[in-house]
Amino acid sequence: MTARHELHTQVGKTAAVVTDRKEKPEQGGSLAARYTEIADREFEPRRVDRALRLFDLLISGLFLILLSPLIAVVTLSILVSSGRPVLYKGPRVGRAGRIFMMFKFRTLKPDAEDRLGPFLGQELTRRTEDEVTPVGRLLRATHLDEIPQLFNVIGGDMSIVGPRPVRPAFFEELCAEIPRYWQRLVIKPGITGFAQTRMTREMSWEEKLAHDLEYIADRSVPLYFFVVLATVWRIVKRAFAPLGKLLRRKA
Repeated sequence: MTARHELHTQVGKTAAVVTDRKEKPEQGGSLAARYTEIADREFEPRRVDRALRLFDLLISGLFLILLSPLIAVVTLSILVSSGRPVLYKGPRVGRAGRIFMMFKFRTLKPDAEDRLGPFLGQELTRRTEDEVTPVGRLLRATHLDEIPQLFNVIGGDMSIVGPRPVRPAFFEELCAEIPRYWQRLVIKPGITGFAQTRMTREMSWEEKLAHDLEYIADRSVPLYFFVVLATVWRIVKRAFAPLGKLLRRKA
């Protein structure tokens, strides 16, 4: 049986459990918490998950050492340009519905999270652009704002590769709109993911979910490194895109 068939079989068992009870997961608390029991019961870690965890620790530890001078520069730039806090800390839904605090370098104006809270999708994207600081714009363009998530990886809340973490409130909305959305809880969320190598931020949540589930079903060491290398290539291209445009103009 292939990994993808195994996932589909397990999903079917989970659906049967819920159907037989003729009810959704037990009420009370957040939707993420109510799905915790299902995700833990039906999806035991695979052998490959141990290997991927080892690579998570090796890669995140190495990058934190290599990037320490850059981390210091970014920290100072944020402090000088827009003050404290340097880090953004926000709740996200992790594996099996557990809530954790995700770290990023702050790229928005202070208290922007409160102003952006009610929005989702393209409206969120549009309003976020108005909140981005000058330093934050550069950090977003180069994905350097994601560096502090390496600490989340070392702490065990995230992986290098996996579905991107979602805010608890949005997770509940998306589960209501897309019944299969909770299946992302099978593995830890990632700094980058299969979906991020294939599509833009404006693509539908259903399309992103399809790619996330494909990675969950087929996850392996080669696929893990394919996503890592594809992400590095994407960052390099975006970082040098302005230089390419300048050279074409001069030509």
